[in-house]
Amino acid sequence: MKRLLSLLAVLAAVVGVRAADAPGLVNGHPADIKTLAIGDTAPEFELIGTDGKMHKLDAYKGGEALVVLFTSNHCPTSHSIERRLQRFWEAYQKKGVKLVAINPNHPDGLSKDELGYGEFGDSYEEMKPYALKNKWTFDYLYDGDKQLTARAYGCLATPHVFIFDKNLKLRYQGRFDDSRFYDDSTVKSPDAQNAVDAILAGKPVPVELTRPMGCSTKWREKKPLHDAKHAEWAAITVKAETIDAKGLAALRKNPTNKYRMVNVWATWCGPCVKEFPDIVELTRKFGMRDFELITLSMDEPKDLPKVEAFLGKNSAGTAPKIQNGLKNEGRTTNHYVFTGSTDELAASLDKDMPGPIPHTVVIAPGGEIVYRHTGIIDREQAASAILDRMNRFYSPGAATAAAPKKAAKKK
Repeated sequence: MKRLLSLLAVLAAVVGVRAADAPGLVNGHPADIKTLAIGDTAPEFELIGTDGKMHKLDAYKGGEALVVLFTSNHCPTSHSIERRLQRFWEAYQKKGVKLVAINPNHPDGLSKDELGYGEFGDSYEEMKPYALKNKWTFDYLYDGDKQLTARAYGCLATPHVFIFDKNLKLRYQGRFDDSRFYDDSTVKSPDAQNAVDAILAGKPVPVELTRPMGCSTKWREKKPLHDAKHAEWAAITVKAETIDAKGLAALRKNPTNKYRMVNVWATWCGPCVKEFPDIVELTRKFGMRDFELITLSMDEPKDLPKVEAFLGKNSAGTAPKIQNGLKNEGRTTNHYVFTGSTDELAASLDKDMPGPIPHTVVIAPGGEIVYRHTGIIDREQAASAILDRMNRFYSPGAATAAAPKKAAKKK
């Protein structure tokens, strides 16, 4: 037992090391977080569900086994088990197994660039549409406000599963299965299912402890770190350059592994100015992914300083990750003032461009336009369209093969 507790302590340190410097956290987790040992009793809780009702542990007693699964709306590893979790529930509720899912995260614990694998953040309000989208028929509860249940159970990441027997004694904790991918064929060890099967058969659980794979628990105490990160983004100096039709055509080919969002705009264009904050927010959302923003201003070249001032005011500076890629391409910026005509613009960027601005396209690796929109974008719709192509979960395949092709959106 001591060996198991020691291993759990090591796992807690490993999962939380990124946020180790957040005020109030130790190795990325609250100092008062518990570590449940095999044989411990399930801690009590009283949490609100997506049905708007309060749910207590008592409601999940009386079964042959109880599965308490911490998961979240935003995490790609959690996304990978969405279908498998529902199928597990459909198969095992008939055998007397109880299941409750709990979101341990608070929105303050998330950085903007941690939201790049889905439409939903981790607020309570976003849980219901997320669960509905997944067609989940089990209870999904929210612990984010106080995060006391996550502390009591020792939730290190999402997903993190705790399985108890009929006496509510812990028999297994760790990962749901051994795959972080959506493709069911990548699952080689269905650990949670194995544990439940053993409990139902009255046998010892073959493996009582595994490492939870996923996104670290988003403790509210992480907010100062994220605020500092967002402030650093806002402080990045913006430099713009002129670009001609030949240069734009080269960008359009996109020989990189990144998806390129190209926004055609101008400082004198009212809709462009109104839209631009959403363009920046989309860029930050996908900041951890292979995604970059290229702005293409239709201002006069003599107004380049004005363009730079607007971009800087709107925190459009290119992130260090993207800056490193620019060097490899022999470029110094992702912000340009176009020197050609409108006909050259359409010929070099998008032959289906109707003319007015703002105009936005997303170009996949290899040069295919997978999204286009003329006029002010709807940020949520644009994000969903981009995710349809880039995927909402980790994929063992290449970015260009991660999802089936869909026709580019025209408006």
